[in-house]
Amino acid sequence: MEQYNVTGMSCAACSARVEKAVSKVPGVTSCSVSLLTNSMGVEGSASAEAIIKAVEDAGYGASRKGTESAAQQSAAVSEDALADKETPLLKKRLIASLGFLIVLMYVSMGHMMWGWPLPAVLAENHVAMGLTQLLLAAIVMVINQKFFVSGFKGLLHGAPNMDTLVALGSGASFVYSTYALFAMTHAQLHGDMDAVMAYMHEFYFESAAMILTLITVGKMLEARSKGKTTDALKGLMKLAPKTAVLVRGGQEVTVPIAEVRKGDVFVVRPGENIPVDGVVLEGNSAVNESALTGESLPIDKAPGDAVSAATVNQSGFLRCEATRVGEDTTLSQIIKMVSDASATKAPIAKVADKVSGVFVPVVISIAVVTFIVWMLVGQTFGYALARGISVLVISCPCALGLATPVAIMVGSGVGARNGILFKTAVSLEEAGKAQIVVLDKTGTITSGEPKVTDILPAEGISETELLEAAASLEKQSEHPLSRAVLALAAERGMALFEVEDFRALPGSGLTARRNGRALYGGNLSFMQSKTLVPDAVRLTAEKLAEAGKTPLFFGYGNKLLGVIAVADVIKPESPQAVRELQNMGIRVVMLTGDNARTAQAIGKEAGVDHVIAGVLPDGKESVIRQLKEQGKVMMVGDGINDAPALTRADIGVAIGAGTDIAIDAADIVLMKSRLTDVPAAIRLSRAALRNIHENLFWAFIYNIIGIPLAAGVWISVLGWQLNPMFGAAAMSLSSFCVVTNALRLNFLKVKSAKRDHKIKPVTVQVKESVTMTKTMKIEGMMCPHCEARVKKCLEALPQVDAAAVSHVEGTAVLTLNADVADDVLRAAVEDQGYTVLD
Repeated sequence: MEQYNVTGMSCAACSARVEKAVSKVPGVTSCSVSLLTNSMGVEGSASAEAIIKAVEDAGYGASRKGTESAAQQSAAVSEDALADKETPLLKKRLIASLGFLIVLMYVSMGHMMWGWPLPAVLAENHVAMGLTQLLLAAIVMVINQKFFVSGFKGLLHGAPNMDTLVALGSGASFVYSTYALFAMTHAQLHGDMDAVMAYMHEFYFESAAMILTLITVGKMLEARSKGKTTDALKGLMKLAPKTAVLVRGGQEVTVPIAEVRKGDVFVVRPGENIPVDGVVLEGNSAVNESALTGESLPIDKAPGDAVSAATVNQSGFLRCEATRVGEDTTLSQIIKMVSDASATKAPIAKVADKVSGVFVPVVISIAVVTFIVWMLVGQTFGYALARGISVLVISCPCALGLATPVAIMVGSGVGARNGILFKTAVSLEEAGKAQIVVLDKTGTITSGEPKVTDILPAEGISETELLEAAASLEKQSEHPLSRAVLALAAERGMALFEVEDFRALPGSGLTARRNGRALYGGNLSFMQSKTLVPDAVRLTAEKLAEAGKTPLFFGYGNKLLGVIAVADVIKPESPQAVRELQNMGIRVVMLTGDNARTAQAIGKEAGVDHVIAGVLPDGKESVIRQLKEQGKVMMVGDGINDAPALTRADIGVAIGAGTDIAIDAADIVLMKSRLTDVPAAIRLSRAALRNIHENLFWAFIYNIIGIPLAAGVWISVLGWQLNPMFGAAAMSLSSFCVVTNALRLNFLKVKSAKRDHKIKPVTVQVKESVTMTKTMKIEGMMCPHCEARVKKCLEALPQVDAAAVSHVEGTAVLTLNADVADDVLRAAVEDQGYTVLD
């Protein structure tokens, strides 16, 4: 998406006009204009020149973002672009307008209604008083000439906007008052004092000035509130360090951040911000990453660990190598996501856009009809004009246009502060509508790293002896399960002994020698070939396997040392996250490529509603497609194999610690990699959508009530009559109220489940053909070549859609489209020279 700055827009009608003009440019596939940030996002092959020309032909200005300096380009939008430049200018205009308006009100209202004293030259000369009012009103109009320039420019281009309504209302008051002044002068010259006094009451100079001043008050309040909606984005930009300390030729050199290149070595002292993304080369420290993830506890960093720009080094000296700089840093990507989300449009905004596109011409038509009707029923020209002017100045398309984007901007900002990044306005709106949440198992519900869960020493062996022997054997292995055993030994500070003649037997286990005796470890069948395994131990191991754990047996000489169980344990917060989703009325489904036994154990522990196991990447996408027929689906995953499913789902959510491919495929990114952020994202989305509905309701109701009141519909029935000045005040407050309501989202507690609303749960059913799996235990596979042979022979069978074969585990997990006899499978494998175990 290419982004552009757009100037000259004053209301929703303007943004609708720009969007319509650019959408007509050949090569533009989509265009989204944000009145809130005065920006435009365009997708397609059209040239920047053609797009800018289309905007200019529509009567507005445009420039391409990214023409700033290299340093500014490193962030998706510059901090300066979001600076509130409008409020100070409006404040100056307001102060100047108020100064002259107070004098005008004193002369026109104070003297006429309450008899306040005036200089004799004015009190005794009605023409002089009228000329004074004309002069003061004209000065206020000149101060606020922007309304007239923008309003009549839009009218000439056939695209009237809010400024057109203000300009017509104020201008009509001034022109008619000027006519009344000349008519009064003519009457005074002819000595007709009754006519003079009558024309004195036809002056609307104070209305002309008051309308402009009150609209300026509203514009200033609106601009100030709009400035607050981008606080989150500006806060992120302020985090970006301006300089970095590089190591060049053995010397430390401080350089601007724009000069840092990938591969440069930089140093960070305690208390300093990390300038760019990198990897630690030397040093140990605790780094506060709360700015990016919202996590308050510092994270320990050691050589080899990744660090991110804008995080704070708290305790130690770090020497790092830059891996991502400029716009590639994590911080810049977050800023870009929040900015892009604000530049896109939510589907609900389209209704308001359609209304805004025709709103101003309709209001002008209503004002003209109002004037004509009052003239036809016998009212004076001045009375009829006042009703028409009231209709013009009370009508406000801005409230309609701002209803959605302010809520999206604030919602995106709140999400960013809590480590939840919505890539588009659509994802922020749609997340709250999720009815089914599909969770990948590994890395999403579980930690993704195997850990030791149980240590069961044999009789006469201590836990320390078992773990010491196991870790000493495993330290030369590269198997992922070995790392879990070694990590626990390191955590307990164990001194490991050396072994000799180490050998890894794929699919079986490990062997080595110590003090001339065999030390070995592996699965049950391997252990039974080496020593006697008591039935009690075997039954315990089977129970561990049923719970989704992998039992590892260890022996020394001809004696069993014991069993160590390893498993990919669930994250501590996973059950809570699942409960929160279920309390919202959402069905929770766990989707995994693991075997059914392990998956069911994990699913039961997490508390999910449904478990779908043995599903390969393509199968995951098929399952999501089926689930979408039953409700709106949110898919949560972290791996490359989740990317197709994330793309297929209505809303894809990537765990931040996952792969770049998963993050690219997702609509929402969770920076903290905590599953409780999934219900938090849904909670925030629901609150934002509720806020948008409130804003649209008040914007529509305000105009539905205000326009008839201004037109004088209720005068004959209830006696209600609206002065144009009060109409202008109401118009000013409408937009301010909408923006202020959106700012309430800042107070939302996204982690609190107290106010969760439960929707009606949907019924989840998945066709059996997708989930039928079968696991075969195969002996004799020694390498990836063996895997390929077994995989090929099994997938040649018509009932087998896919076979996931592992020579390390000694298994083949089959995805079936129909039932197949065990004898057929056994024959296919044993024909290749391998043994199928019962």
